[in-house]
Amino acid sequence: MKKVSGRLFHTALLVMLLLSSSLYAQESGKTVLINEAKKEAGEVTPEQLKEMIEDEEVIILDVRESEQRTEGYLFSDFASVNTISITRGNLEWEIEDKIKDKETPVVTYCRNGGRGALAAQTLKKMGYKNAKNLKGGIQDWAKAGYSVKTGLGVFKIAK
Repeated sequence: MKKVSGRLFHTALLVMLLLSSSLYAQESGKTVLINEAKKEAGEVTPEQLKEMIEDEEVIILDVRESEQRTEGYLFSDFASVNTISITRGNLEWEIEDKIKDKETPVVTYCRNGGRGALAAQTLKKMGYKNAKNLKGGIQDWAKAGYSVKTGLGVFKIAK
């Protein structure tokens, strides 16, 4: 009887290991998709985005969920900056009504870059030729010392 229960234990352990490794495979599958999106769409650093804002017309597209927007928004003193918010889940349904010119530079962002990359990739597939993602999202923007606007005002992280 001990051999049977020993085999049962080993079988159960093997099944648990297989199940847990499939959970890790799903995580790495998500990472693979995000990395592919970053390569396909391309990314700009916070410094590059700041230069774009100063030098050309660019649309900044926030693809975070509405509750995440309470964290704040990218902020620039330049009045020419056009910012739009569309959640990643609604992007395909709303973007063509909000951005008609598919030649306009568009930089997507989210909290840390993953959804923004997927959104920029989608925009490219929809014909938006100059769509890119903000590398590291709003977190890297703030870490680089650029302004974030919240309901309490405009803030910068001191270096």
